[in-house]
Amino acid sequence: MQKKVLGIDLGGTSVKLAILSKEGDVLQKWSIPTDNSDGGVKIVPGIIESIKHHLDLYRLTSEDFLGIGMGSPGAVNRSEGTVTGAFNLNWTTPQPIRETMEQETGIPFVIDNDANVAALGEKWRGAGGDNDDVVFITLGTGVGGGIVADGHLIHGTAGSGGEIGHMTVDPDGFECTCGKNGCLETVASATGVVKLARKHAEEYAGDSLLKKLIDDGQEINSKMIFDFAKDGDALAVIVVDRFAYFLGLACSHIGNLLNPDSIIIGGGVSAAGEFLLEKVNKHYLGFAFPNVQQSTKLKLAELGNDAGIIGACYVAVAHASKN
Repeated sequence: MQKKVLGIDLGGTSVKLAILSKEGDVLQKWSIPTDNSDGGVKIVPGIIESIKHHLDLYRLTSEDFLGIGMGSPGAVNRSEGTVTGAFNLNWTTPQPIRETMEQETGIPFVIDNDANVAALGEKWRGAGGDNDDVVFITLGTGVGGGIVADGHLIHGTAGSGGEIGHMTVDPDGFECTCGKNGCLETVASATGVVKLARKHAEEYAGDSLLKKLIDDGQEINSKMIFDFAKDGDALAVIVVDRFAYFLGLACSHIGNLLNPDSIIIGGGVSAAGEFLLEKVNKHYLGFAFPNVQQSTKLKLAELGNDAGIIGACYVAVAHASKN
């Protein structure tokens, strides 16, 4: 029987797990809540317990698996199999994840940063069409990214390769959580577009339902802003165009530097779909080098929430083929 792969996508609120074929087909998937209490000490034991339960349920043993792949937030030391500084998990000290997982499951384990892993998923089985040169940008609470060049993930000398969210696109802009000003994350994330809306609402004097909500002190979110823009709300249209300007500018820098086959846009904010892509593409084409305009295309992600588990399968299969 062909060996299977376990894919794990560790997030701040939930852990997605799946059993996949080595070709990346999802055979079974489930999720568990992320218990980050007590400094996150229960997270890995909870994952192990869930894996053991499901292996029993499906009458599988460690012998049935080629490996386990995992994507995690934080600073991942791939050679040591540890994670540090995943603050949404309350992990402040290095976590010996690989050592614990292999000891408890008896299955070879490999780990990488969650955005990198999602990039590999989209490259392999999603919008990337298994091309060797693909960049993935994920627009969520923040902005993450992963760069695949010549078939290899770019990790950089200290693991910070692909920090697309911290490209400076507006030097005089909002302060970022990283301490810099004007990072892409401050204007092109779910929280960033809300900041833009509040800023432009102060300056806007025309008729707008979005402005009324902001002036009344009501809660707004990125989905509302894009929905208002689709309905022609004047302020929302300005805000979304500004958002698209910054994202298009960042995509042009990526395209001019790397000339990948595609730049794939995913994450929660990308649910705005073709409406968003069209606006970003207009600015991207305005900034990109002529040859890049023709050869590097912007695309919407295709795998949704499965990108992480499919990418985790990819890293496990790649790791197994080397050993």
